Amino acid sequence: MTALSVRLPESLHAQLKALAQAEGVSINQLIVLSIAEKVSALKTEEYFKERASCADRAAFLAVLDKAPDVPPPPGDELP
Repeated sequence: MTALSVRLPESLHAQLKALAQAEGVSINQLIVLSIAEKVSALKTEEYFKERASCADRAAFLAVLDKAPDVPPPPGDELP
């Protein structure tokens, strides 16, 4: 474990404290979970960008051309 000192505006600290209490966790746990969520989101974005760079648009369109041209099933229509 590593200790990290962070300066927060009092208003943000108060909101953080209230959220932690509402979630039933410590402020530390809420901060760790929030950072983990953000890191995960950024890593996921990086992963998809990397995968997209290897994409073959022509192959993708060829697969789409094989899909039947039928109306959507009931309840699956666009609004």
